Amino acid sequence: MNKPKIQHNLAVKNEPSMLVIRPARGWTALKLRDLWIYRELIFFLTWRDIKVRYKQAVLGVAWAILQPLLTMIIFSIIMGYLLKVPTDNGVPYPVFSFVALLPWQLFAGALQRAGTSLVGNSNLITKVYFPRLVIPFSAVAAGLIDFALAFLVLLGLMFYYHLHLTLNVLWLPLLMLLALLTALAVGLWLSALNVQYRDVQHMIPFIVQAWFYASPVVYSANIIPSAKWQLVYALNPMAGVIQGFRWALLGTKAPDASLAVSTVVVLALLVSGLYFFKRMERTFADIV
Repeated sequence: MNKPKIQHNLAVKNEPSMLVIRPARGWTALKLRDLWIYRELIFFLTWRDIKVRYKQAVLGVAWAILQPLLTMIIFSIIMGYLLKVPTDNGVPYPVFSFVALLPWQLFAGALQRAGTSLVGNSNLITKVYFPRLVIPFSAVAAGLIDFALAFLVLLGLMFYYHLHLTLNVLWLPLLMLLALLTALAVGLWLSALNVQYRDVQHMIPFIVQAWFYASPVVYSANIIPSAKWQLVYALNPMAGVIQGFRWALLGTKAPDASLAVSTVVVLALLVSGLYFFKRMERTFADIV
């Protein structure tokens, strides 16, 4: 009797492959390229912020001119006329203060918008995926139109006081960029912290006010007694920016080393802020 043949299935089982997931390292973890991919979203959010700010306002965009102009008038009466605060190279105090108010209000407005931008856009964060860096970037960029309108007023003031622009004005875009990067660097820290701790948004106006008095807006940075202390003073990035604006527009003393110190501080704050923001980003949608 023939025994049935038993066929053994000798097929070799494929062993499952192992996928190892590691966190991205270096600049790749920041995914800064995504900002260029989502550039249209940055433009849309920036334009939305501009329209919302002036929607149903009686004076509309005129506030961008009136705010620095009225502030300049008050400073000119109190600091220039009553207290006789000295200026650089004998520049009339109204122009001296207005030139400083341009970068300061660009910075202060950008910082306040960026610091509260994530909580203010919580409906987008919880519903749609996009790089969260887009939100503080658009908040910072929204102040450029206000700056452009106020700059026209400055040109009128300079014409009235017979002051002329020089080739130093070519440095103005880089100084504007430095002011915006300063606001972005600090705004990244504050916006991420504000998601976790909502009382941060109440601290931002105080931070801006204290920073104002620590910056040479209503006074000259030349009152700092020695070069050593001027370098220490330059650890405030806006000190270098404001000095740079006065040099570029009014031909006052060049900021020299102080501007270099301010630039290094801004880059350090920006890099650390980017990494801190990306580290906290994974919890934004759950907490906000």
